[in-house]
Amino acid sequence: MDKKRLHHIWTRFRPIRPWYFFALAVLSGIICVSALRSNNEHMIQLRNDVYQTDKNGGNLEDALQKLRKYVYSHMNTDLAAGPNAVHPPIQLKYTYERLSQAESKRVQAVNSHLYTDAQSYCQALIPTGFSGRYRESCINNYVTTHGAKAQPIPKNLYEFDFVSPKWSPDLAGWSMVATVLFMLAGLSFWVLEDYMHRRLKQHV
Repeated sequence: MDKKRLHHIWTRFRPIRPWYFFALAVLSGIICVSALRSNNEHMIQLRNDVYQTDKNGGNLEDALQKLRKYVYSHMNTDLAAGPNAVHPPIQLKYTYERLSQAESKRVQAVNSHLYTDAQSYCQALIPTGFSGRYRESCINNYVTTHGAKAQPIPKNLYEFDFVSPKWSPDLAGWSMVATVLFMLAGLSFWVLEDYMHRRLKQHV
């Protein structure tokens, strides 16, 4: 390629300076960082709404659905960030405690008159003339077979973790893409500028 042709090409690209792209990369990088921070702050707000709803006994399904949907569709919304994070990060402590207490009350209600019922049953079944040890055995058997026992409540049904994507098509994601593209464009034009200067010098 002769000097005239090189000079013609260079005059077309010369107005485009590499620092233009680097400046745009810095600007989009600032936007990306701000958007990532906003994503995380909104996730924290939704997570706090879940905790508050759990504490107050509100509509947990709705609060969890909002948090789940947001985390799944936005980057930098990891629920378990930090070295001292609890796993799983969402633990519905108050809901679990309320269910446990309700189950305990149910058992107490069932068993509250159990011993009296056992005495009445065994007294009718075993005449008073028989030895008391037979009636005692009857009472123990009745309590064993008719007594209610607390059913275990699976804790994992009230523990949740939602994983955020590595990249998401939101302001944070697209500004990240723009930052990378502007950096690559700046480097490309910087290399091109250096190359054209060296080639033109060779034809002097």
